[in-house]
Order: sequence, then structure tokens, then C-alpha cells
Amino acid sequence: MAKPAKTDRQAVIDQMRKQQKGAERRRGAIIVTVCVVIALGIVAAAVIPIVKDKWDARKYSSKALDEIGVPASTCEKITTEKADGNQQHVPEGQTVDYTTAPPAFGAHWNVAGLAPASFAKKFYTDQDRPELEALVHNLEHGYTILWYDQTIADDADKLAEIEAISKKFGDSNFRDKFIAAPWKSSDENGKKFPDGTHVAFTHWSAGGDGETDATKQVGAFQYCSDVSGEALQKFMDTYPYTDSPEPAAQ
Repeated sequence: MAKPAKTDRQAVIDQMRKQQKGAERRRGAIIVTVCVVIALGIVAAAVIPIVKDKWDARKYSSKALDEIGVPASTCEKITTEKADGNQQHVPEGQTVDYTTAPPAFGAHWNVAGLAPASFAKKFYTDQDRPELEALVHNLEHGYTILWYDQTIADDADKLAEIEAISKKFGDSNFRDKFIAAPWKSSDENGKKFPDGTHVAFTHWSAGGDGETDATKQVGAFQYCSDVSGEALQKFMDTYPYTDSPEPAAQ
């Protein structure tokens, strides 16, 4: 009778080992599957933005500037305000309390390679945008700056439109003095875009193309509820880089 009992115990042990091996294989398969899914997710996270950028670039490459975004009618009328700050340089790191949101003129930094910001870079995000005091120096040199708020920054399609607009400007001609930059919550200090608007254009005008009387300088502003390449083109036609305090400077 002892031999059958031993055989039964062995059978039970063998069955338990078989079940254990099966469970280990299932756990191994689950681990491998999870690892594959994670790896695919990592690859997708890296590849999808690249593919989207290429798709967006191709989508807008055949469109003219005035065909990107909505019609100019979405924008308010251009307004101007008497400007000051021409050649008024403050030390790097000093904060300037600009009176408008966003600025179109004022005191600014003057640091080689920093202020004004590079002529070659046309599009900035929240992560790499220069300080306001640097960008105002660009305005003094004749740049038009397109500012966009957080509403636009949070909308991937709208942000792609602004980046596409920025790519219409090269880095070999002074007519292409343009920058697109975010207007950040840290910039506001109690000052905001008008209600219902999310995009703004600013330019530091000498008071007329070829004008040299500093007392005639004004800041030009236009606010839009949406992205409009058509409005931007009209604004820059009205205020070319030559209509600025220092148009010959890069």
C-alpha cells in the first residue's frame, strides 16, 4: 500500500511543478508584453512629434503667408501709443516694467549675442523665449513681433500655424525682421491682452518710413482673436522694418 501513496504524492508534486512552470511562463509573457508596449510608447512619443512637424511643414509649405490662419477681419484695428526708450539701455538682468501688454517700445538690454535676440531665429516657445528686455531691442531695430498667449500655446493646431508663419521669413534679408514669441503669465504684472484676443502684433515705429525725429516715434499694436497670416502681412506692409528707430542694425 505504501508504493501507491508515494506514486500519488509524486503525481501531485509533478502537477504542482507543471502549474508553477505554466504560471512562470505566463508571468514572463506578461512582462515581455508590458516591456514591448512601454518600448513602443517611448518610440511613439519620440517619433509622433517629428512626423507631425513634417506633416505640418508639408501642409503649409505651399501656402502663402496670407493664406495661413483666419481672415484679417478677426483682428482689431491698429492702435498706436507715443513711444520712448530709444537708445535707453539698462544693465543685463534689470527688469523693465513695460506699460503695455505686450511691449512695442521702451528701455531694454544691450548685450552682444543676447539683446537683441538672434536674427536667424524666428519662432520661440515658452521654453526658449528671450527675456522681454532683449526682444524690445529687436523692436527698436525694426522687427515685428507676433505674440501669442497661453490659449494659443495650448492648441497644437494654432501653434503649428504660428510656426508655419515664422517659416515664411528667412534670415538673409532685412525685410524678414520677424519673431513669433509667447506672452507668458509671468510677463503680465497686471497687464493682459484685451478680452477675447489671443494674438498681438507690435512694432516700434519711427513715426513714418524714413522719419528721424525721435519725438514722432510710436508703438504700433494690433490684437487678434485668432491666428491670421493675412492680418500680419498687412501690418508689416504698413510698418516695414525701415520704419523703426534703427533699421540698419540687425
